Amino acid sequence: MTHVRHPYLHHPGPIPFAHRGGAADGLENTAAAFLRADRAGYRYFETDVHATADGKLVAFHDPTLDRVTDARGRISALPWSEVRRARVAGQEPLPLFEELLEAFPEARWNVDIKAEPALVPLVELIRRTGAWDRVCVGSFSESRAARAYRIAGPRLATSYGVRGVLGLRLRSYAIPAALRAGAVAAQVPEFQSGIRVVDRRFVETAHARGLQVHVWTVNEADRMAALLDLGVDGIMTDQIELLRTVLTERGAWS
Repeated sequence: MTHVRHPYLHHPGPIPFAHRGGAADGLENTAAAFLRADRAGYRYFETDVHATADGKLVAFHDPTLDRVTDARGRISALPWSEVRRARVAGQEPLPLFEELLEAFPEARWNVDIKAEPALVPLVELIRRTGAWDRVCVGSFSESRAARAYRIAGPRLATSYGVRGVLGLRLRSYAIPAALRAGAVAAQVPEFQSGIRVVDRRFVETAHARGLQVHVWTVNEADRMAALLDLGVDGIMTDQIELLRTVLTERGAWS
């Protein structure tokens, strides 16, 4: 474990993240999924945000409703009045991210900004609700994460995007690479395109820069254990009961 650079990261031991609330049951990114994770003892939730055509910030992974709901269409092209009628797995409505912040006041949220129109509304929501210590903002786009940080300043916790992770990987091999200041974590897959991202060298390089390493999306007990042995600081999983069991057996569930 590395030292904590932001209040968001205050947690005794490796952080367990409920990925999309725990997506294994098919109700990903719904209030029902997050409630299940909350009842399982999770306090860190991972989600994604898109903005509707009228600027509402929806907790949802895909740009379109097609894959997991009974509706169709691109969220950015639809008003909230239409999006709110969609049901995940034909059962659960899509929540607004603001509703989730209110419904789970003790939770901390790792939020992936999926598209540019969601960036400013998210920062404005965090500012308006004073949720600076409860939200870490990430994106595959390093420029998007960097822009969020520039708008909000050091009160906002951010993680590296793809370019930042690549720079950190190069640094781990002693290859010079520019890295954005202000990030508090590298949130990465264990492998990318068949190439290992997370190894001891990567973790040690991140820790030397004061960065935590959070790995997604890990759903097998042996992989969870191996990553914890490497010293990673957090694991994101769809299998929330399994991760809780692994951490409990190691004396690391808090």
